[in-house]
Amino acid sequence: MPLTRAKKTEKVTALASELAHSTSAIIGTFSALTASKDMDLRKTVREAGGSYHVVKNKLAARAAKGSKIEAALQGLKGVSSVAYTSGDPVALAKALSEWVKENSEFTFKLGIVDGKVITVAEIAALATLPGKEELFSKLLFLIQSPAQRLVTVINASGRDLAVVINQAAAKGKFGAPAAAPVAAPVAEAAVVAEPVAEAAPAAESAVEEVPPVEPAEGA
Repeated sequence: MPLTRAKKTEKVTALASELAHSTSAIIGTFSALTASKDMDLRKTVREAGGSYHVVKNKLAARAAKGSKIEAALQGLKGVSSVAYTSGDPVALAKALSEWVKENSEFTFKLGIVDGKVITVAEIAALATLPGKEELFSKLLFLIQSPAQRLVTVINASGRDLAVVINQAAAKGKFGAPAAAPVAAPVAEAAVVAEPVAEAAPAAESAVEEVPPVEPAEGA
């Protein structure tokens, strides 16, 4: 049953809304694709962070106008489907390429990445590149690796310095403790002070024992 104009407009509007934020797409075609394989294909695309639609060529061209994947959906012929994403184009290309290896009923027509149309051979090449997650992991390793080595060296230097200081202290390299000799003069001062304290009463006694001098007669 042919679509009415209202239905066509509705489909174009819905598809245009989905394509508006997409930056990459892979256009394919198929023959004799069973319902179970179609469901499996949609699941594969979804797990790669994309969406998948079987589209009518003219509707797809209208829906894509103004989007970043517009160029890929113009002038299509025959049966067409589009897998599109606003995420990692490499992840989508990898997922579809692996699925196609086991399902020859599906083949690629062309693709588009950030506004640039790519051929089937370029889709295959795209699928061999490291994805965003892999690139981020490698970049993180490169950033962390020198820092980890630096921390290891710093920690090792600190430990070695502590060992050297402890060994030098044990061998008296930093001189004898200054606190020990101070106690001796204090003790001596205490000993000297005691006789002085004892002499005071003796002097007082000597003064008391001197007899008074009497005045001479006739003075």
